[in-house]
Amino acid sequence: AWKHPSSKDMPYVVELIKEVKGLGLETCMTLGMLNPEQAGQLADAGLDYYNHNLDTSRNYYDQVVSTRSYDDRLMTLDNVRDSGINVCSGNIVGMGESRDGRIDWLCELLNMPKAPESIPVNLLVPIAGTPLGDKILSEGELSVLEWIRTIAVTRICCPTSYVRLSAGRE
Repeated sequence: AWKHPSSKDMPYVVELIKEVKGLGLETCMTLGMLNPEQAGQLADAGLDYYNHNLDTSRNYYDQVVSTRSYDDRLMTLDNVRDSGINVCSGNIVGMGESRDGRIDWLCELLNMPKAPESIPVNLLVPIAGTPLGDKILSEGELSVLEWIRTIAVTRICCPTSYVRLSAGRE
């Protein structure tokens, strides 16, 4: 994933979308932050879904992300939604956040004008030798049961969204 696409990247990305759509396939991209113009270009090309995860709650965000702000992420999601593209936005659980933090993340989704059409609930795969991986491996990984609880609560709170499962890495 990029921090954000440059203006020189956009013609290539637009062409990719058109080519994939021409095959009759659904499209989803992750390109980082988007401004309104970029989101509009992707929408005009026919992009179906744009993935931009919140990753965690606002309160825990600074513990795991330093490349952009939480509000930057929300602004990108607003730009995507305003362009007419379906929103795909989820989290990565097991990064040391609390259960209350996972609830706060879900409340952030529920406070959006419309819940994301697709919500990936990723489980962190901690990698030894990375700051977050070493922390989680020494403190203990999130239990699978707690991950399943997060998935279940997400499904209940967002009944019209696709809830997707995946593994996340730092």
